[in-house]
Amino acid sequence: MSKFIPFRAYRPTKENAKAVASRPYDVLNREEALEECDGNPLSFYHVIKPEIDFPKEHDHYAPEIYEKGKENFDKLVNDGVIFQDENALFYAYQIKMGDHVQTGLVGCCAIDDYFNNIIKKHELTRPDKEEDRKNHIRYSRLNYEPVLFSYPHVAALDQLVESVLAQAPAYDFTSDDGIQHKLWPITDEALNAKIEVLFETDVPKIYIADGHHRTSAGALVGRELSNGQPSGADYFMAVVFPDNQLAIQDYNRVVADLNGLDEEELVEKIEEKFEVKAMDDAYRPEVLHNFGMYVGGNWYRLIAKPGTYDDSPIGQLDVTILTNHILAPLLGIGDLRTDKRIDFVGGIRGLGELERRVDSGEMAVAFALFPVSMAQLINIADNDLIMPPKVTWFEPKLRSGLFVYSLD
Repeated sequence: MSKFIPFRAYRPTKENAKAVASRPYDVLNREEALEECDGNPLSFYHVIKPEIDFPKEHDHYAPEIYEKGKENFDKLVNDGVIFQDENALFYAYQIKMGDHVQTGLVGCCAIDDYFNNIIKKHELTRPDKEEDRKNHIRYSRLNYEPVLFSYPHVAALDQLVESVLAQAPAYDFTSDDGIQHKLWPITDEALNAKIEVLFETDVPKIYIADGHHRTSAGALVGRELSNGQPSGADYFMAVVFPDNQLAIQDYNRVVADLNGLDEEELVEKIEEKFEVKAMDDAYRPEVLHNFGMYVGGNWYRLIAKPGTYDDSPIGQLDVTILTNHILAPLLGIGDLRTDKRIDFVGGIRGLGELERRVDSGEMAVAFALFPVSMAQLINIADNDLIMPPKVTWFEPKLRSGLFVYSLD
């Protein structure tokens, strides 16, 4: 069973919560983050992306980058913008985007659960990104950002969380992107104890939804710093949501060229494995094994023919079908992780972003995919399999800076 414990969070004062809160470190690049926090010295981007405080050409992975992140965090604490709770607590965190509402619990998971496969993975990590997050922890002894986990929903936990939501939240603000964030510190010791016990008795597995690099970094540095002795480094911070509340959006692909083909030749070759229909408007797939393709100013609907997929956890994924029958054999994309000719576009940016990337001449063709389901993700993780890269895009995103975990 899983281990999930309360902790003494560093968090902003109520009046500073909105100004401090930022999107996760990997959602925006340096220039976008710099623009988003322009005129806001309290933004947590100064902690999680401290390269924004250096010239553009400065090495983003230099020691002084990580030192600056810790310096910026300490300044927020010393200036009274951020404080630490006196007692170890769980926190209820609710995010609302449009009609979608999801409520999770903020706490700490055990690094042993990661190494013992109780925390289930479905993606590989890139060593460079992992090392970057590890260095942030090494230099600060803090988990600046939580990871987003999921668990098979438990009615008893749902009821406990509902009892918390009946109270007034400590934070209630709407970020500039229109997403509402609410946070409730759970100060009832008995209630915290019940939550901890329910995870031990009723939650056999926890699933990484978003944050494989931060999870791996937290676990590996935790082991490195603990030296086998019990310490705060034995845990890392997470927000865990019931699986029936999470929403996965499409994660689409754009390719820089047609590998020597023209539009007509590409469509002709695709017709061998797909039913192809020209569309009058942008096409967003509505069911599995349907794809949208935008090339040469035209949209097409592609329906995978029988025999292009199977019923295995990986074989039924639309990203597998697209890779095996279009990206690799026709467009010459050899490795999705390293090939510079392919890029990935989160569904939150809309089909218009796919059109823009192609119409600008930056890319030659775009593919819109149907979103992966939580059931598919769990099935893959339970079978200890690895998804292809860039398959799941979770929205809404957690806000960083609303809670921080100290390994000390």
